[in-house]
Amino acid sequence: MPKRATKVMLNEKEQEALEHLTRRHRSEQQQAQRARIILAAAQGSSNAQIGRELALDVDAVRLWRDRWVGLQGIDLETLSVAERLQDAPRPGAPPKFTAEQRCQMAAFACEAPMKAGRPISQWTGREIADERVKQGIVEQISARHAS
Repeated sequence: MPKRATKVMLNEKEQEALEHLTRRHRSEQQQAQRARIILAAAQGSSNAQIGRELALDVDAVRLWRDRWVGLQGIDLETLSVAERLQDAPRPGAPPKFTAEQRCQMAAFACEAPMKAGRPISQWTGREIADERVKQGIVEQISARHAS
């Protein structure tokens, strides 16, 4: 037997904020779509009905309904409606280089090899990698990622 959809209850502020998100011209379309899901769920529509009306997969509707209900105990001052409708952090390895390191590497790649004391006319990936480590920009980097 299929699981019944979780009941969504909205207070006045949440309702207004969701409606505002759907009407704003500058709203991200993903957030506006998610707001429509929550508004329809609050009106008592089933996941299947919402999916048909919004041309979405029923699993996506279920995900956002359940996520909204899971966050309802948190007040709007702590977690705004827009923040509730953002993507969850994605899994994966953290970035190896900071934004500052990437900027330093980009600036360095624009310099002539002679300026760095290299007796070559053009950088190779290996030369760039070696020089970046030598200058202390990064601890280690492959030739493939350096160029």
